Amino acid sequence: MSGERDPQLIWTEADEPRSGRFGDVYFSTEDGLAESRSVFLAGCGLPEAWAGRRHFTVGELGFGTGLNIVALLDAWVQSRPRDALLNVFSVEGFPLSRNDAARALSRWPELRPIVDLLIQRWPAATPGFHRIDLPELQAVVDLAIGDAPWALDQWQGRADAWFLDGFAPSTNPDMWSDAVLDGVARCSAPNARLATFTVAGSVRRGLTERGFIVEKRPGHGRKRERLEARRPLSEHPPDRLPRVAVVGCGIAGASLTRALAANGVAPIVLEQDRPGAGASGFPAALVTPRMDLGDADIAALFAQALERAGTLYRSIPDAVVAEGVTQYPGMERDIARFARIAGQPQWAPGTMTAAADGSLAMANALTVQPMAILKGLLCGVEPQTIPVAGLTPNGPGWTIHDATGETLDVDSVVVAAGWGVSALLRDLSITPVRGQADWISGHPAPAEAWGGYIAPTPEGFLFGATHDRGEVTTEVRAADTVRNLASLAKRRPDLAETAGRSALHSRAAVRATTRDRLPLAGAIEGHPGLFVLGGLGSRGFCLAPLLAEHVAALILDRPSPLPSALARRVDPSRPTALAQH
Repeated sequence: MSGERDPQLIWTEADEPRSGRFGDVYFSTEDGLAESRSVFLAGCGLPEAWAGRRHFTVGELGFGTGLNIVALLDAWVQSRPRDALLNVFSVEGFPLSRNDAARALSRWPELRPIVDLLIQRWPAATPGFHRIDLPELQAVVDLAIGDAPWALDQWQGRADAWFLDGFAPSTNPDMWSDAVLDGVARCSAPNARLATFTVAGSVRRGLTERGFIVEKRPGHGRKRERLEARRPLSEHPPDRLPRVAVVGCGIAGASLTRALAANGVAPIVLEQDRPGAGASGFPAALVTPRMDLGDADIAALFAQALERAGTLYRSIPDAVVAEGVTQYPGMERDIARFARIAGQPQWAPGTMTAAADGSLAMANALTVQPMAILKGLLCGVEPQTIPVAGLTPNGPGWTIHDATGETLDVDSVVVAAGWGVSALLRDLSITPVRGQADWISGHPAPAEAWGGYIAPTPEGFLFGATHDRGEVTTEVRAADTVRNLASLAKRRPDLAETAGRSALHSRAAVRATTRDRLPLAGAIEGHPGLFVLGGLGSRGFCLAPLLAEHVAALILDRPSPLPSALARRVDPSRPTALAQH
């Protein structure tokens, strides 16, 4: 962990965690769990406040050991409404390690099942947003590592309840600043409740100035008082799940299906052929990030996307063929570039390593079996074989037209059809790029990339791929196999010789790219209920899971895992994403 984010943890003689940075305890030395339940859960009217709700969101400032969230999850499991989802957003500037958190939480054995789940999925201490899936509990935790004003500015959610649990205002005033309180107010849902242990005058005044009704309540243990606050606004809108259609069933459509299903929505999936019929249908794929030294947002986007994709793919049987990909320099300047990339803060220690031979070892990159992933992500949803010919608005919703004149009415539709997006959403600027790859059986090979690439399969390896911009034909071409063999021979002449003597299999498909080489993920401006996930290029298996969760959040008006700065970079209304008429 970098010194900048080191919590400077101290363990007392009683084996209790204390912050050396702020000179304060993480929880009550008498009974931290009882304090969490009294100050934060009861202070926010929980569990009564989520009764009858389909979805509930809790925000927290000061994740610390995770104790408040464990107490929250325990209450949620015992009293959640049927089929409801809990979203948690928490901010931590100085994260604890997995082992230190486990040690701190071990004093409450009655919470062990929940603690074990959280500790198993404890995220890396790298800056940015990290999503922790807890499907066993019907809950999702988004943990923001960074300063509170930044995290609140980047969060695209609204909390029904807030736990303000930073270290005391006297020792950590930045956590209670005007910028932080502005963010809390901005990110509060109608009738939000708020609880905190402090009764400092500056906190009371700050909340009152932002429209909260603040009341002192009896404190817990030795603390004489605590605060509760509420923000009386309009009634909370009804929790109605929309009827959603997803057009396309490659990695984008399958990821959307999983993201919607995780939020309680069973989408209608429309595919003109079969799952993986397009660019997602090769026998192997590399899951690697686009690396960027000049644009911190893009570097952060791909780091977060790789982390999210890896988490989901590792949970799918037979999905991951191999861990780790070695990237070789294409030119001399790449050697110095790789060394700088390895030192970027968004990579956890050991995940990016610049080697003496100039290569970059990407430990968290993967080789996967696409069809296993598509099957896992579809969550049992059977796609309907319908060639979608057009979309027209229909009151608050949309009508989908097929090639035979049949129609389907839905509330929202997401176009995730790869290159097919261009035919349905003509205002977007999308370019086709034809690619052919070849593969053989019976010969193992490592995962490598150098301009071309090698992707191991369970039986052998795949290599390629060609890159022909503007071409949309998908017939296999012998000349392209020759090109792929020549590229392979430059990097691995031994494998090229082996492939040349083996029975080769070939396949071509069309990728979809944009002018700025960034994906399209979000709402289509001026067309309520219409969304897109596309333009993923050759990084679809890296980008799709995270961006699908972002699009699903927009459809359902729920918290997105994507920081707002990154959401703007992939917004389909950005100028570089629009067609030039």
